[in-house]
Amino acid sequence: MITRRALLGLAAGSGLATASYAFGVEPGFRLTVKTHRVKPHGWPRGAKLRIVAVADPHMGEPHMSLSRLEAIVDRANSLSADLIVLLGDYEAGHQFVSRKVSLFDTALVLSRLQAPLGVHAILGNHDWWHDAPAQARGAGPTETHLAFTAAGMPVMENKAIRIEDGPVPFWLLGLGDQLAFPGRGWDRAGVDDLPGTLAQISDDAPVILLAHEPDIFPQVPDRVALTLSGHTHGGQVRLFGFSPLVPSRFGNRFAYGHVREGKRDIVISGGLGCSIMPVRLGVPPEITVIDLS
Repeated sequence: MITRRALLGLAAGSGLATASYAFGVEPGFRLTVKTHRVKPHGWPRGAKLRIVAVADPHMGEPHMSLSRLEAIVDRANSLSADLIVLLGDYEAGHQFVSRKVSLFDTALVLSRLQAPLGVHAILGNHDWWHDAPAQARGAGPTETHLAFTAAGMPVMENKAIRIEDGPVPFWLLGLGDQLAFPGRGWDRAGVDDLPGTLAQISDDAPVILLAHEPDIFPQVPDRVALTLSGHTHGGQVRLFGFSPLVPSRFGNRFAYGHVREGKRDIVISGGLGCSIMPVRLGVPPEITVIDLS
């Protein structure tokens, strides 16, 4: 017969093992490839396009070293992407960093990514928050922006480009960060300009939008076939399809994965790194693949 003391010991041991896994194993050693097959309302049927998304690396040892990023880049390059997108938050997002990784070195490693239709980057909130000069100026360019540009990787900020060589011509839009300047709660100033970015579209070709935070999605018009976001890390702890804490004013509505609302589709990547605390449980670091057809 199992005694109460034995049950308590078993529970304590199980809790310790779970905590050890969440802090020591899943954030720093696991890597998955999550594939979403999406047929957006605004995307021509039969026009196959593979997008590989790399989101939220939050660089800093021990969990996200340059050598680990190099392995992630190699894995991403092996996935036969037509287009690779970087969805922001390259800066470390927590204080538990044993050694910093320079943004320039990060940009150099990411510049090894290759895809026929190019590699396109946006910034995230931590790329602004950890840049004291940009915060003091109340404007960019941020250090991350400059590092990426120096490494030959232009950053899209409220910019639209027309890509001609895919299965069909389409527009790729990169939105400025929505939370660039801290404030109280969700009352934060951004550098995003969705109307101005949409105004750069000059024909009826389909549109893909890159937006670090998914909270913009309710404002995105049906004209946009697909929105791609990061930021939430799937809540970092996600069990049975639910995340207790999500950095979004909409909670679990846009916590993770493919969400369709009306004629609009968004895919939120679980990302690679951590913010606030270096813990992940039930949502391992991922490279996100989106197959459009």
